[in-house]
Amino acid sequence: MQVAQLWQYPVKSMVGVEVASAELAAHGMVRDRGWAVRDEERGGIRGAKKIGELMRFGARYVGDGGDVEIVAPTGEVIRSADPEANEHLTAALGHPVTLWPLQPADQLDHYRRGRPDHDDPVAELRQIFGREDGEPFPDFSIFPPVIMEYESPPGTYLDAFPIMLMTTSALRSLAEALPESTIDVRRFRPNLVVDTGDAQGHPEFDWVGRQLRIGDVVLDVPSACPRCVMVTREVTPDVPADRGVLRHIVRELDQNVGVYATVATPGTVHAGDTVELI
Repeated sequence: MQVAQLWQYPVKSMVGVEVASAELAAHGMVRDRGWAVRDEERGGIRGAKKIGELMRFGARYVGDGGDVEIVAPTGEVIRSADPEANEHLTAALGHPVTLWPLQPADQLDHYRRGRPDHDDPVAELRQIFGREDGEPFPDFSIFPPVIMEYESPPGTYLDAFPIMLMTTSALRSLAEALPESTIDVRRFRPNLVVDTGDAQGHPEFDWVGRQLRIGDVVLDVPSACPRCVMVTREVTPDVPADRGVLRHIVRELDQNVGVYATVATPGTVHAGDTVELI
């Protein structure tokens, strides 16, 4: 096996950029999800689970600094350094937001969840996870307890775990199972895509509870990755909204695509590096 692709997401829930190499630290990929938007209507840092239009925006870092450029679906470029960035982003999204760089972990109010959209907690969860009546929710015990109160572990803009991995065979299997759907890596937002050659199905599920070595880097794989409403969102006109993708994942794949990982031994990974299951 080898690393086929590396993806970095400068702004939470926006389309990221493929990179040739990346530093993996204890907290995850360096410069991954270094920015996020805050919902100024209901409060709280928000991703595309709540503001689905975010998936249609792209983001990239400007040079070696920490500022970002955001590209709206219209082609408008919004720069984080622009004093009017919040106004431009609000207008482009059609929702009142502000753009924030990563804040210190002790700024707990910044990370606290905003008001729900529904008074009924079950309805709220069905919206977030994109579940239809009768479909199960994920096993919430796999998630860090801290995210019950906070949108992400304080000090990060991650949903739960630092790294998400997919395989080329998983993408191929989804495309074969869903011939009328557009199976595009941007829909699933992995950090690493591992080339698993001619393997069939979803071999990454067998990695749970084990470790992967990539050069000097060692990753722990604690859990498969339960999927939410984000995989149904439109990314571009050629990657349209598609609820059928999630229906297949929930009903045929026990709700999961890809696996979560944490960084046991930090270091740098490169596209083409050998991936060893240990």
